[in-house]
Amino acid sequence: MSNKIAIVMPAYNEAEVIKEVVDKWTNLLKSGFTENDKPVLIVVNDGSKDNTYEILCEIAKTNSILLPVNQANGGHGNAVVNAYKKAIELNAEYIFQTDSDDQFETNDFFKLWEERNESDFILGYRKQRFDAPIRLIITRILKYSVFLFFGVFIEDSNIPFRLIKGSFLKKMLEYLPEPVPFAPNIFLSVMAKKAGNKIYSIPITHKDRHTGEVSIRKMKLLKVCWKSFKELMAFRRNLPSITAKLRNI
Repeated sequence: MSNKIAIVMPAYNEAEVIKEVVDKWTNLLKSGFTENDKPVLIVVNDGSKDNTYEILCEIAKTNSILLPVNQANGGHGNAVVNAYKKAIELNAEYIFQTDSDDQFETNDFFKLWEERNESDFILGYRKQRFDAPIRLIITRILKYSVFLFFGVFIEDSNIPFRLIKGSFLKKMLEYLPEPVPFAPNIFLSVMAKKAGNKIYSIPITHKDRHTGEVSIRKMKLLKVCWKSFKELMAFRRNLPSITAKLRNI
């Protein structure tokens, strides 16, 4: 029997908060789903330098909903894609992705879940976002760049708070460029929108970050954003044929 819902998240140096985050999301799964739904929380530890993975393994001894996965450091995007692939391997009917930094309210999950029959691809939207000013500026540039170059308007295309039908995600991952792009969630959002999905952008709560480590800062952030932009431009050439295939699912 397949999993009704798999929640996936990458984790990097989140030892201070990971137990709290895991408890919140597994409690949500326990309260919102039955054992027959086989809910699972997949946390991919992306080569943390602290004891994040050890904490996850300890929690998993008494929490059967948690599935820790360890990998060498490959970056946030790489960890997200590997988490998606693990959920697909489990044949999850729906896959929900979020981050492990405790910047979201777990109950907002149900705002997306209630709309699952309306679209195969549903996004949250950080109407008020608590991040560094440079990240806010880059997010705004990204939003209008996606509109300019791809002809689609997506309010928060890279948000780590998204619900995707497993069969649709499996197909999209086949067309994700290799090697894995820096920000694969942007590519998936563009593919889904261009394939004709009515992407709901549902307002959710975003909180300030109090623990953990922001992995990309200052000038490095600008460099990876430029890299991501070039990846998107290269992807643009193949997008028409990709979206035609996705429309035929």
